[in-house]
Amino acid sequence: MITWGCQMNVYDSGKMSDVLAPLGYGPAESPADADMVILNTCHIRERATDKVFSELGRLRVIKETRAAEGKQTILAVAGCVAQAEGAFITERAPYVDIVLGPQTYHRLPEMVARAHRAAGPVIETDFPVEQKFDFLPETAPSAERAVTAFLTIQEGCDKFCSFCVVPYTRGAEASRPAAAVIAEAKHLVARGAREITLLGQNVNAYHGAGADGRDWGLARLAYALADIPGLDRIRYTTSHPRDMDDDLIAAHADLPALMPFLHLPVQSGSDRILAAMNRRHTADDYRRLIEKLRTARPDMAFSSDFIVGHPGETAADFEATMQLVRDIGFAQAYSFKYSPRPGTPAAGSPGMVAEPEKDGRLAELQALIRAQQDDFNARTVGLEIPVLVTGAGRHAGQINGRSPYLQAVHMDGPVSLTGQVVPVKVQGLMTNSLTATLINASPTQERASA
Repeated sequence: MITWGCQMNVYDSGKMSDVLAPLGYGPAESPADADMVILNTCHIRERATDKVFSELGRLRVIKETRAAEGKQTILAVAGCVAQAEGAFITERAPYVDIVLGPQTYHRLPEMVARAHRAAGPVIETDFPVEQKFDFLPETAPSAERAVTAFLTIQEGCDKFCSFCVVPYTRGAEASRPAAAVIAEAKHLVARGAREITLLGQNVNAYHGAGADGRDWGLARLAYALADIPGLDRIRYTTSHPRDMDDDLIAAHADLPALMPFLHLPVQSGSDRILAAMNRRHTADDYRRLIEKLRTARPDMAFSSDFIVGHPGETAADFEATMQLVRDIGFAQAYSFKYSPRPGTPAAGSPGMVAEPEKDGRLAELQALIRAQQDDFNARTVGLEIPVLVTGAGRHAGQINGRSPYLQAVHMDGPVSLTGQVVPVKVQGLMTNSLTATLINASPTQERASA
């Protein structure tokens, strides 16, 4: 299984492994050892399709070598590139056996059977009426246990931002029933998960059917999950500012398990560009939302996404983005140059920004974001914070963990602490992590940090 892209793809890869387990499939050490290779693809980044075909070219050689040895190899392309390109994949790479979109993973065993007996490729890229989650098994007994886990609760998006392919590759917004989410969360906790990240293309638009017969929002779901014994931490990503309602903000104030770190993409600080992006919020809307969240939970820290060089972006528009970043102050952020995605509204828009200009703007933005991230990390030095221990470190006697703000933390301590939340004192900074010392070796309850 070769996985690219977001956390949801990681989750989907795990579920594909689960549905294949009853057929006798298990993890292979390398493609050369595999009876089946699945590329789980992402269509967000530039030249995503070219990357897939480049990898397929390498896999073709492996498939032909194994065929000469009398071994069959099934090649499958899954995910958003599969959804977007469909039959074009098998036209360009006829040695591919299966092409399946993100909504059809539950039918993978049937596709494998068809691939074994069919003369041509199997292509499943429709958006089936049934919810795929209704047909997916619980995590396979042989699945790897982990202290942290992903759990998809929502898929698709109805926002239709001008630059984004998600509505076309993942479909309309759909939410899982609350009972199914809670059951899977309990299953993950029983297998050792102490932190669960709820996933969705637009996760805070969650509106799943509740046990009381009403639709539950993300806030109501978070309260229910926080009652699961052993679930110490809850996160969610990715959110849209327009779906950050008062109930969810209040949940951040009420629930210690809901971590004080929120990824809330804004994309631009220019109202003119936000309108062109079809974001349906203004820069000041975003500022007011951040203020409400900080009032509810003063220790809240934020991450965001930014696109520079969207068609029509001027120097003044870019400066508005820089000012928004200065005003908010981010713990971290992701920033990208705009690149056209076929079929999206922005791809045909006038006013494309020259590449050298985009390069300069991106470098300037990333320098500011990096300075803010370094400052945020530096302010944790000397503080006592709760860290979830995730396992052994690279060095003898070292263990690793996560701060409430998703910072990687390294400290000396026994690996037996894995899965516990322990108090540490932050001692120093590394390039992308913190060093700390254990205050004591016994677990502690999560507590608010400075």
